[in-house]
Amino acid sequence: MMSAYRAAAVAALAALLAAGPALAEEPIKIGLVLPFSGGPYVPLANEIADSLAMAIADAGGEVDGRKIEVLRADSTHKPDVAQAMAKKLVFEDKVDMLVGPVGSNELTALFNFANQSKTPLLIPNAGDNEATGERCSPWVLRTSFSNDQIVREMGPWMVKHGYKTAALIAFDYAAGHQQMDGFKRGFVKAGGTIVSEQYPPFGPISDFGPYLAKIKEAKPAAVFTFFAGPPATALVKQFSEFGLKDQIKLAGAGWLISPLNLPGEGDAAAGVLGILNYVPTIDTPQNKAFQAEFQAKYHRTASEFAAQGYDTGKLIVAALAAVKGKTADKAALVKALHSVTVQGTRGTLRIDSKTNNIIQDIYIYEGKKEGGKVDLVVLDKIPAVQDPPNGCKL
Repeated sequence: MMSAYRAAAVAALAALLAAGPALAEEPIKIGLVLPFSGGPYVPLANEIADSLAMAIADAGGEVDGRKIEVLRADSTHKPDVAQAMAKKLVFEDKVDMLVGPVGSNELTALFNFANQSKTPLLIPNAGDNEATGERCSPWVLRTSFSNDQIVREMGPWMVKHGYKTAALIAFDYAAGHQQMDGFKRGFVKAGGTIVSEQYPPFGPISDFGPYLAKIKEAKPAAVFTFFAGPPATALVKQFSEFGLKDQIKLAGAGWLISPLNLPGEGDAAAGVLGILNYVPTIDTPQNKAFQAEFQAKYHRTASEFAAQGYDTGKLIVAALAAVKGKTADKAALVKALHSVTVQGTRGTLRIDSKTNNIIQDIYIYEGKKEGGKVDLVVLDKIPAVQDPPNGCKL
């Protein structure tokens, strides 16, 4: 009898050991490919990464018993490095999906790898129109914006509010031209006239004097522009110093007066118009809770980049819940990303299954000096802005 009991015990132990891996499932892994040492892009990368992690933590950090791990990889803002990091994350670290990049210069490299390897890639910032247009992929989804989506409603709005002539200025690269073209189409169709266009070479720029002189000569009612980071701060300040602020309305894609730039722009940002998918002062319970948590943790106002990171995290968690934490079937995971709707920092958000671009509210706002500092005040909201397919066939 003892031998029978011993045999049964051995069998039970063997069964328990065999079941061990199933009981202790591998974590769900998300690979972030962002420029954590990419010069001026470092703050953007950190905002996205920190807020995405915050969203996952707020959701409990797991789905159906599987913990969610976030693995960070530094692209250094170089396309070849971005692709190498993505390959390592997928083939060595076995991540279930990728998130990145910040800039469109890295996007092609990540896009091509995700498409070839059939790995879901979520874009938390880069706005190149073609990524969710004629060059779209079933495996690449965008949680941020397309360049056209951000600006195209601003042209008709400005004409409606009395600005019938405009000068354009943006860097001479794809994003600059896409942003200006998107604004121009709507502006001209609504009855506006473009009186001048200038495209400085892409790169560091600190002196806008020659460009502002040409704008002054053209005498537009408004200027529409696309700059971010230090160039945006320089333009806003020099526009005021050049004496144009009281004569011409300065407006642009909202990075012009981002919360990251306002401290450096000071009073010069007062009166500047912006259009974007996020403003820190959006009056919803979801955004107020997000700002309160972010400010308590990081002691600064969360920017549009942080909002996009947080909302990306919310969409990921919702999709993972829809597939009950099962990530082996990547096509099912993409389908889940199409199926979910979340109430994010920006409002109601969902991914359009016809383009893989996000459907979201777009906000028009103005810098206003209140209580000794310039804050961003929402003037208008365009709900549920959705891109047309633009050649995309999924």
